[in-house]
Amino acid sequence: MSGVIIGHLSPCVALLRDGAETVAACAACGHGLGPAAGAWKDHAVRRETGLAAAGGPAYDTGYEGVVLRQFYCPGCATLLDTETATERDPVLIDRLAEGR
Repeated sequence: MSGVIIGHLSPCVALLRDGAETVAACAACGHGLGPAAGAWKDHAVRRETGLAAAGGPAYDTGYEGVVLRQFYCPGCATLLDTETATERDPVLIDRLAEGR
């Protein structure tokens, strides 16, 4: 996707102005991740791993429902974000504070 970077939603997700539209995109390759106002993680490749399997015994919480979620760019496979949650938790909608 072409466009001019006008900011960031996170360190790895840029805001691009593409004509009259502002979109979220991978900061590494520019692959589009949907409208800037939307949930960009819905357009990323998502991988969930049990926390004990992801980090080994030191990360075993004793509760099998805790997962490490990883979100990758579908264009270049750059890791865009991670979060720890229970399997039933909704995906976090997190963004940098304004002015960054």
